[in-house]
Amino acid sequence: MACFILFGPPGAGKGTQAALLSGLLSVPHISTGDLFRAAVSEKSPLGVKAQGYLDRGELVPDEVVIDMIHVRLAQEDAQKGWLLDGFPRTVPQAHALDALLTSIDQTIDVVLNLSVSDEFLLDRLLGRGRKDDTEDVIRRRLQVYHEQTAPLIQFYRDRNQLTDVDGSSPVEVVTASIEEAVKPLLA
Repeated sequence: MACFILFGPPGAGKGTQAALLSGLLSVPHISTGDLFRAAVSEKSPLGVKAQGYLDRGELVPDEVVIDMIHVRLAQEDAQKGWLLDGFPRTVPQAHALDALLTSIDQTIDVVLNLSVSDEFLLDRLLGRGRKDDTEDVIRRRLQVYHEQTAPLIQFYRDRNQLTDVDGSSPVEVVTASIEEAVKPLLA
C-alpha cells in the first residue's frame, strides 16, 4: 500500500505532478475539490450538507470533509493506496485525518511538499494570463496558503514524514525528484 499527501502553493504544479504520480503508483488521485463537486452534483447526503455551507459562503466544516475523505478511501480503488491533494490544510485537519486513518488501519507513507518561492509563483501565475490572476489576488492566495499550511508542513517535518521537492524546476525534473523520493516504497 502506498499512501501519499501532496502539498504545494497555488501554481506549484500539484495537479500535473499528482496526475503523474497517481499513474506511476497506480493509486487514485484524491482531490477534495473534486470530491466536493462530485458529491454536490450527485446530491449525496454529504454533498447536500456541503452545498448548504457553500451556498451560505461558509467553509465546509472539517467533520464533513473528513466524512467525504472516509467515504472515498473506502472505495475499492483506494484499497491499494491513494494520493491526497488539497487535504489536510490545517493541523486540526491533520489530526482528524490521523484518527480516520487509524480507524481504517492505514497510514501516510510520505508527505511531498512542492517548495516554490512566492516570486517564482507570482511570475508563473501572472504569465498564465487569467483574468482572476491579478497580482493582489495571487499574493492574497499565497498569504492564506502560508498561514494555513506552514504549521502543517512543520507538523509533518517533525514526524519525519515530509519530503521537500523543488517545484520551480522543469516538470520532468520535479517528477524525477518525486520518483526518487517514493522509490523505496515501490520496492
